[in-house]
Amino acid sequence: MKPQTTMTEGFKLIHDIFRLRWIPEIISTIGEGYHGYNEILSQIDFLSNTELNRKLKVLLERNVIDKKESEGYYLNEFGEDLHHIFKHFSDMSDKYLT
Repeated sequence: MKPQTTMTEGFKLIHDIFRLRWIPEIISTIGEGYHGYNEILSQIDFLSNTELNRKLKVLLERNVIDKKESEGYYLNEFGEDLHHIFKHFSDMSDKYLT
């Protein structure tokens, strides 16, 4: 596989996750240590129960998070990488847009 194809596929994978409304906020919230459903919900203004349920399902299906029944939601290795990337986007925004 050509390096350009790999980069394009990697970008598409990340874009498909980050383009969804609320996903970056949910990943960041879990990455900051809020693991329980109600903890996540209380940290994100204007996010409804229904929408949080939908987005958590998407994140589970795309193997971004794992759920531990008694402990809540956690970023897996892929989720940690996405959280890291998202933090860089946020840092760049702070640096160049403020």
